[in-house]
Amino acid sequence: MKMIKKFEEKNVLVIGLAKSGTEAARLLHKLGAKVTVNDQKPYEENTQAQELEKLGISVVCGSHPENLINKTVDYVVKNPGIRYDHPLVVKAIDMKLPVYTEVELAYLISEAEMIGITGSNGKTTTTTYIGEMLYGGEKEPLLAGNIGEVSCGVAQQATTQHEMVVELSSFQLMGIETFTPRIAVFLNLVEAHIDYHGSMDEYMNAKKNIFLNQSDSDYLIYNADDPLVSDIVQEAKAELIPFSTKVTIQNGASIEDGWIKVFNHRLMEAKELSLPGEHNLSNALAAATAAILAGGKVDQVKHVLRTFAGVKHRLEYVGEAVGRSFYNNSKATNVPATVTALRAFKQPIVLIAGGLDRGLSFDGLIPLLSEHVSKIVSYGETKEAIAEAARKANVPFIKTVSSLEEATRLAFEKSVSGEVILLSPACASWDQFRTFEQRGDEFTRVVKRIFNENLQE
Repeated sequence: MKMIKKFEEKNVLVIGLAKSGTEAARLLHKLGAKVTVNDQKPYEENTQAQELEKLGISVVCGSHPENLINKTVDYVVKNPGIRYDHPLVVKAIDMKLPVYTEVELAYLISEAEMIGITGSNGKTTTTTYIGEMLYGGEKEPLLAGNIGEVSCGVAQQATTQHEMVVELSSFQLMGIETFTPRIAVFLNLVEAHIDYHGSMDEYMNAKKNIFLNQSDSDYLIYNADDPLVSDIVQEAKAELIPFSTKVTIQNGASIEDGWIKVFNHRLMEAKELSLPGEHNLSNALAAATAAILAGGKVDQVKHVLRTFAGVKHRLEYVGEAVGRSFYNNSKATNVPATVTALRAFKQPIVLIAGGLDRGLSFDGLIPLLSEHVSKIVSYGETKEAIAEAARKANVPFIKTVSSLEEATRLAFEKSVSGEVILLSPACASWDQFRTFEQRGDEFTRVVKRIFNENLQE
């Protein structure tokens, strides 16, 4: 890594620990900064703060005293989950102190060039796609960012022989100053995180940071099918490279006569793509374009497009038994996410849905239930509300049960060959599971037991 002097002997306050704050504090300490960390969790319960204190880092736990922001502070680094209306952050901005997220630190120390991926939906799938496509190419990929690996931790291992592939949320992008990806990927833009940003304009401004520092020697891959994105990227200085599932594009990626085409090169027929749904076709076009620009081998790109099983819990293909295909889409914690999943399949769907009751309506599912779903099994706190939406949609088979295992087994029992059995809950998991990951893992375990039972018969 680059041992930069910027933070040497400077007073840096890190607000909020978790993974990113902790890794940022360790790095800043290594770079010679005088680091103070501040976290809401009490010291006695805060193992991360205790470990940092052993390194000689000052820790303040249990509250956020406003006097931590004072004239002696040179920089503030905040966990992305800390909002900009937090009193310490407001005070730092009023005092014109630089307020960064750890992505900025990663960029400053990384010896590797970066591919940055942002958008409202599809970031993790596209980031993972690109990483898989780059294996065996000119440079070894390192995945980081919102995908789960702290960027400034990964950047410490990066050399000029690596390509960092970084998933970037709007929260992270707000806290940058010099961060500049060599290749930026802008997937789409819909209203999201307004509670954090305050308005759609502020959300869009955060997303724009992915390309605002780029020059005409950099690349910006963008979704030409998204009017908002297409409008925003006109501010960029980078070379614009569009992708589209709807119109043919010469200098970019599109579908032509049923073929996936990147930079005028036919890769494969679109029907060979392993992941279902037009949204995944869009993600695939973006990923293939970025990978080829970054020196990925075309044969590897094609192999990944044909075989990629998806990211866990995001329309993840679990397997097939007795002619039924199982998909785990536990990440669908709201109605729009389940709508997207239902649109992805041409086969009849046996839908498993349910979870935490937030008092929300499921009527947004009705058109898709009517068009795509042959059977529905709902469970958990929302089972009756989901069943009511299914009745309005005239779904032929509707059943409510208590648990996810019951729902999965009944869905299999009532399904027929050629149907898709899809877990796409449209609800948070917290009525019966700690996380959507735990819920998806439980579904996968039950499906694997069903596979084994049917092999034995």
